[in-house]
Amino acid sequence: MKYVGRTLTVLITTVAMLVLFLLGVIFCLEFGPSESARNLFVNSAMESSAGKFLATAFLGEAKVAKIQMLNSVAATTDVTDTSMINIPQATETEEEIKIDPRELAKTALSQINKKMEYEDLAPEEGIEIFEVYGSTYRAKVALVHDPSRVSVANCGHLGSGYGMTVSDMAAANGAIIATNGGGFEDEDGHGTGAIPIGIVIQDGQLMWGDLGGTYEVIGFDKNNILVVGNMTAQQALDRGMKSALSFGPILLVNGEPTKINGKGSGLNPRTAIGQTQDGTVILVVVDGRQPNSLGATYSDLMELMQDFGAVNAANLDGGSSSVMWYNGEFINQSTSLIGVRNIPTAIMVR
Repeated sequence: MKYVGRTLTVLITTVAMLVLFLLGVIFCLEFGPSESARNLFVNSAMESSAGKFLATAFLGEAKVAKIQMLNSVAATTDVTDTSMINIPQATETEEEIKIDPRELAKTALSQINKKMEYEDLAPEEGIEIFEVYGSTYRAKVALVHDPSRVSVANCGHLGSGYGMTVSDMAAANGAIIATNGGGFEDEDGHGTGAIPIGIVIQDGQLMWGDLGGTYEVIGFDKNNILVVGNMTAQQALDRGMKSALSFGPILLVNGEPTKINGKGSGLNPRTAIGQTQDGTVILVVVDGRQPNSLGATYSDLMELMQDFGAVNAANLDGGSSSVMWYNGEFINQSTSLIGVRNIPTAIMVR
C-alpha cells in the first residue's frame, strides 16, 4: 500500500504541475508584452468548439469579444460574377486551354521565399494533390480540373440522429476525394453532426434552410461554377445552384481578397474551396494544433488560394472536422481526440 500511495502522490503532483504550467503559459500569452501573440491565441481558442474557456478564463468575455471584433474578416456584399469563369469545353484540346493550374501552382510556390514547397502526389489523370508547407502549417491541396466532378453530399437524415463521417459519405457517393463541408450545431464539441448551420442544396433541391433566409452560400451552379456570397435560399435556387452549403468567411470574390482586420483569425486546422478562371476546383485542408503544424490563419488561406490561381474561394468548417479523404484513406492528420467526426455535409469528387 505504501508504494501505491507514493505512486498516486507522484501522479497527482505531476498532473498538478502540468496544469499549473499550462495556466502559466496562458497567463503569459494573455498578459505578456506581445499584443500580437495575445490576439492570435485568443482567436485560435475562440474558433474551437471546446477550448473557448482558455481565452475567457483570464480576460473575460467582453475583452475577448473586443479582440475578436478588431481581428476579423470583414463581411462582403459581393457575389460571384460567373462571366469571369470560362470552363473549357470537352472538345477543346490541351493546346487550346490557356491556363494550366498545375504549372501555375508550381511557379507560384517556387516564388514564395522558399516558405512553401510542393510535392505532386500524382493520384490520377485530371487531379493533382500537393503537399504544401507554410511557415506555421502543413496542408494538402487537391486540384480537380473537371469541376463537374465536384458536388455537395449530405448524411441523408439532416436534423435527426447522427451525421456521417467523411469516409462513409465518400463510400456512399462513390467519391475518390472528399473533405468536410459546412458548419453544424456543436455546442461545446458535443453536437450530433446532423444539424447543419445555414443552407444545404443538393441536386437542385433545398434540403435545409428557409427560402427567405439569408445565408453565406458556397456551392456550384448548373454550369459547374463555384458561387460564393450572401443571398437567400430562393436567390440561390433562382441562380441555378445545384449543390451548396454554408460556412465562411468568403476569402476571394471575383479575384479580389476580402478585407482583413488585424490578425483576421487565429491559427487552426482549416478546410477551404476555391476555383480558378478555367474552372479548376481547389480543395485545401490544413493540419493544425500539432507541434509540426500549428495551423493557418484566414490570411494564409487567401494567399494560398491566390497562389493556386483562385478567382473565388471560401472557408469551410475547420478545427477537428478538417479532413481530406483520398482513395480509401485519410491523407491529413485530424486533431479530433474521439476519431473522425460525424458531420452533416461534405465536398465530394467523383
